[in-house]
Amino acid sequence: MCCSSGVCGPSVDQKLVQFNGTLEWLRSQGVQVERYNPSHQFDAFADNATVVKAVNDHGMSYLPLILLNGRIVNHSSYPSREELAAIVGLGGAASTAL
Repeated sequence: MCCSSGVCGPSVDQKLVQFNGTLEWLRSQGVQVERYNPSHQFDAFADNATVVKAVNDHGMSYLPLILLNGRIVNHSSYPSREELAAIVGLGGAASTAL
């Protein structure tokens, strides 16, 4: 990936575009979101014991990881807007905002 979001370059993965849009939507709902790419922000990964343990125990295929308050709440896939809304407690807000 040429950038930390993965939504640049000659062949953009549509899942990453949708996920990036979902993260922006979460921010617009007042949710604090930080996104890290191990290729671009390695220290953010190496300094997080939960992430290091998960990758050591399960391998890189366990990525992407989503942590909420330091706890893994999703792994190995990019959840939909509805799934992320439920994870952070926004309930039905996602379906009305689509």
